[in-house]
Formats: sequence, structure tokens, C-alpha cells
Amino acid sequence: MSTTICQVMGFIVSSLGVAGCIVSTAMDMWSTQDLYDNPVTAVFQYQGLWRSCIRQSSGFTECRPYFTILGLPAMFQAVRALMIVGIVLGILGLLVCIFALKCIRIGNMEDSAKANMTLTSGIMFIVAGLCAITGVSVFANMLVTNFWMSTANMYQGMQNIQNRYTFGSALFVGWVAGGLALVGGIMMCLACRGLIPEESRYKAVSYNASGRNISYRTGPYKVGSGYEPETKTRKGAGYEEAARSEDGRRSYPSKYDYV
Repeated sequence: MSTTICQVMGFIVSSLGVAGCIVSTAMDMWSTQDLYDNPVTAVFQYQGLWRSCIRQSSGFTECRPYFTILGLPAMFQAVRALMIVGIVLGILGLLVCIFALKCIRIGNMEDSAKANMTLTSGIMFIVAGLCAITGVSVFANMLVTNFWMSTANMYQGMQNIQNRYTFGSALFVGWVAGGLALVGGIMMCLACRGLIPEESRYKAVSYNASGRNISYRTGPYKVGSGYEPETKTRKGAGYEEAARSEDGRRSYPSKYDYV
């Protein structure tokens, strides 16, 4: 029962993590404009992985997608790739995990096959969670670097500087989603051990005689010294094999031997 609970809980937690990765990737608030020095503004800007948006004070919001790929920074494209890989692995892990659940029977699938599928889905969830956490962390590092560069330029008296951006809500969603996928994958890997049958862990080979159920017993083997006399008897009509005497002469049977 504990194995089934661990497997189901791992599936639920991993599903929440994969859903969170999808939501985080689709959100536009990966970076938001820093309003620390200017809390009252007519325009509020925020950016995501796929488009940048501007929200005016009147409530009107205009979003513009990125029409170029080569013009974007390399780290930005790496974050996109990591999030997409994490989502794909997470979805594949969910499909495999559905068929691997112990409470679902599909044909005559053995527990060993379910254990292998559970382990595979767990590894997929772990890799998906690591991809999501890595992608979000790389984007956060980019924001921190640009923020302090903009702050340094501001204190140097440069007027024509770009707006400073800080962490958006999508980053926190991505971190939580990656952590959930990672924890769910670990739970699936732990549930895999409980699904392996005990008789398959220590395999023993037994040989049975074909046909009848005959049991063979091995007795002690008697080793000869090589000096024991070997007697041979032949049944015949009054005939016995001639035996050699001690001095090497051959002795023939007498007439009394036939009585």
C-alpha cells in the first residue's frame, strides 16, 4: 500500500510541476520594470520569453512578439531551449507514468515491467525539473547582471540609460514548478523499488527431470586403489575361466570342478 501511495503522490506532484513549467514558459512577466525610483509612471513594461508588453495607466496593454531569433542574446535562446526540453520530457514522463501506475491494469503486464516504466518516468521528471530550474536561474542571473550595470550607469550621471528590470512572477512559478517536478521524480524512483517482485531480486535456477517427477540422489563415490582384484564370471555349461596361479602358470580345471 505504501508503494502505491508513493507512486500516486509522485504522479500528482510531478503533474503539478509539469503544469507549472508550461504556465511559467507561457507567462509574459519574466522581467518587470523596476519602479523603486519612480513609483508613479504612465507606462509599465514587462517582458517574457516570447514577447514584450507595455501597460498604460489607462489600462490598455499592448504586447509585441519577438519577430527575430538570431537577434536575441544567446543566453536568452538557451533559456527557451531549456524550458521547452523540460516541458517535452515532463509530458513524456506523464504518459509513461500513467501506464506504470500500480492501480491501473493493462492486459497481463507484470510488476517488473511497471517497475521499469516507473523508474523511466521518474528519471524524466528529474531531468525536466533540473531543466526548468536551470533555465529560470540563468534568466535570473541575466537580470541581476543587467540590473547592477544599469544602477552603476545611473549613479555615474548617464541620462540616456535603459529601464531597470527585476524579477517577474514567472520566475518564481518556474522555480516552484521545477522543484515539484524534481521531488515527484524522486518519489517515482523510490516507488520503483517497491514494485520489483521479491522472487526476481534473487533468481535461482532449478532443474527438473522431464516426464516423471524423479528426484536423483547422489551417493558417496568410492575411489578404487587400482590394486583390487577384478573378478569376472561367465556363465556357461560347466565352464569357468582359467585363473592364473601365483607363480604365473595357468591352471586348468579338473574333473572335480564340474561336479
